[in-house]
Amino acid sequence: MILFSPIVSMNDHLLATNTLPLYNKRILITAPRNYASRFAGEIINYGGIPIIMSTIETCYLSSYKTLDNCLHNITQFNYIAFTSRNGINAVISRLKTLNLPLSCLDNCQLIAIGNDAQRLEEMGLKVAIIPSEPSPQGIVLELAKIPHIHQQTILVPIPKVVGISEPDIIPNFLATLAVLDLKITVVDAYQTRCLDSSLYAVEIDLIEQGKIDIVAFSSTAEIESFLQIVNKTQLPKKSLIACFGPYTARNARNLGLTVDIVGKDYHSFRGFVQAIAESLTFSGSTEISA
Repeated sequence: MILFSPIVSMNDHLLATNTLPLYNKRILITAPRNYASRFAGEIINYGGIPIIMSTIETCYLSSYKTLDNCLHNITQFNYIAFTSRNGINAVISRLKTLNLPLSCLDNCQLIAIGNDAQRLEEMGLKVAIIPSEPSPQGIVLELAKIPHIHQQTILVPIPKVVGISEPDIIPNFLATLAVLDLKITVVDAYQTRCLDSSLYAVEIDLIEQGKIDIVAFSSTAEIESFLQIVNKTQLPKKSLIACFGPYTARNARNLGLTVDIVGKDYHSFRGFVQAIAESLTFSGSTEISA
């Protein structure tokens, strides 16, 4: 028997499932559906069984008047700071609706986090800043290095949060950004809202029966929504809590959850799933047969 090593390629589809590090592990995904499919794919590659229970969804706003006005006057901004892929997709969607060319964004220096930058680059757009710390606070750290940044203007597309209290990540980001004395324009680009608990009778039953090995959260909004659907006292002790990164983990603890696993390379879902696999391996929960 050999322990799982990250050197082993989880994309080798000829490996027997029972040799993979997450074999027979049921992992509950609470991410919205546009992220859940990518997350589930990585879990499957590692031999796990994804159970999708999207506790939030991201969708269009009822009105785009404010964002549209910003896009029509895009030349007034020196920077656009994207804090999520959803923000990128929302802005690109509005540009298409308004018949504005993607090249109009060339007037601004684009900022994106982690793998979100690839989304912009795939469309032929240049990303000026990709923070080494893949978080909104990482954006602030990079901007703080730029001389005379206080003279610059920045557009920040953010989610409008509906049905749950707004997680502190974006408000904290905006507060620290303000310390740099930039001229900040904050605009709602999409909405994040809680999903109805009536959708998930089967999944809740699996949780209560102790058949979920790991509950994996990729954002604070997912946790808050989850706790509206499932009381934390219903979580069996055997169900481990995994969080995408330290900010999500901190907020999970503040909401009363015990966090067992925290992603270290929180650029991607692959890094998150690898952290889950390694945690189980090092705890002696899983092995690979040779």
